[in-house]
Amino acid sequence: MTDILTIPRPDDMHLHLRDGAVLAGVLPETARHFGRAIIMPNLVPPIVTMADAQAYRARIMAVLPKGADFTPLMTLYLTEGTDAGDVAAAHGAGLIHAVKLYPAGATTNSHGGVRDFTRVLPVLEKMAEIGLPLCIHGEVTDPDVDIFDREAVFIDTVLDPLRQRLPSLRVVMEHITTSQGVNYARTGGDNLAATITTHHLIINRNHILAGGIKPHYYCLPVAKRESHRLALREAATSGEARFFLGTDSAPHIDALKEQACGCAGCFTATNTMPLLAHVFEEMGALDRLAGFTSRFGAGFYGLPVSGKTLTLTKSAAPAIWPEKLDTGAGPVTIFHPGFPVFWQVNS
Repeated sequence: MTDILTIPRPDDMHLHLRDGAVLAGVLPETARHFGRAIIMPNLVPPIVTMADAQAYRARIMAVLPKGADFTPLMTLYLTEGTDAGDVAAAHGAGLIHAVKLYPAGATTNSHGGVRDFTRVLPVLEKMAEIGLPLCIHGEVTDPDVDIFDREAVFIDTVLDPLRQRLPSLRVVMEHITTSQGVNYARTGGDNLAATITTHHLIINRNHILAGGIKPHYYCLPVAKRESHRLALREAATSGEARFFLGTDSAPHIDALKEQACGCAGCFTATNTMPLLAHVFEEMGALDRLAGFTSRFGAGFYGLPVSGKTLTLTKSAAPAIWPEKLDTGAGPVTIFHPGFPVFWQVNS
């Protein structure tokens, strides 16, 4: 097995940067290793219009470290009041690369999301017409549905009927967490893809709950049982272009994570690439890491593969990362896998 691996500079096809002091604090962690990222729009207030996306992109670029080679790929937050013409204009201007659908109440800052899917059909029809991808947080929010079943129920009751109605709509199933998600992604042809996070390849629900609640492993969609984690590992390392990296790296300051009703999200921007090298090596698939991180996502979004490279090296001593990242808003805990990792980014 090789100890040096060079791949095209990777892309993160699902990233939270937040805003203000947290944005300034976390952006360098992504820009250090990634050339591009699909930026999530669930701010307060959300990024709903072309003008919102322009302003948010400007704020990102204003705090990008000097000399960093990083391109934010902007998205819009779909609401029942979203204007299809504005979406088309933002796409035509090259500003946005996707629209994000949050079922109302499904996750952080999703209260403004979609409740009645019939009310967003005009926007989705326009997106299908112009080839603009829809990124979906795929969980139902019905309180009668167990939280561990919400992804599977969403596929059956919302996603599949939607895709049957609009078969030409290009869809990304974001951060899939179940074997049902893996299996459904494989049914969709070229118009359906799925992102997989770093942390869902590493943790299952026991890591969150066994031996005491671990708030920094709590995320949405929540990690499922071990059989689902293994299905995700098989999919990520399969070499199938429909599966690619979207870290869903989601920073929250510790004061918001470590409380009676803590926020959902794992912050993995700092160490995603070494963690993925560890996982892919365990799966005997280091030769497929470049596809997952650098080629397949770019292909789905119609982007060129980066001409720059990133090199990872494996050493005899385990890699060491800081426990926390200090931001102007407070400390953010960096995801720790719970085992030693011997890969590190060299360049």
